[in-house]
Amino acid sequence: QLQLVESGGGLVQPGGSLRLSCAASGFTLRYYAFGWFRQAPGKEREGISCISSSGARTNYADSVKGRFTISRDNAKNTVYLQMNSLKPEDTAIYFCAADLDYGIQTMCGMTSGDFGSWGQGTQVTVSS
Repeated sequence: QLQLVESGGGLVQPGGSLRLSCAASGFTLRYYAFGWFRQAPGKEREGISCISSSGARTNYADSVKGRFTISRDNAKNTVYLQMNSLKPEDTAIYFCAADLDYGIQTMCGMTSGDFGSWGQGTQVTVSS
């Protein structure tokens, strides 16, 4: 059974950093593209980053470009989101998501409909 478990969230001061992890089990990571999404209270879920199954392609939302970095380690069955220069507006529940690459190893999407499997989320709070 495919499972995704996020970790690494917490409380951090503005300007600080966190690294989120998404541990995957029940499937072979290298055939899957991954995405990171977030949802703040009262707002819609927002796609913020994705990585193709090959790792060759990454995309970022404008709101996080230059501050966040997505990466994957297939040997550890884990996908990461390094978040630097955090701002209060980054406060949200962060979710990772996965879906098969369907043979396309160099593309990934950042809409909810691009992914069929989701983790339970981890809370990130940026506050002084």
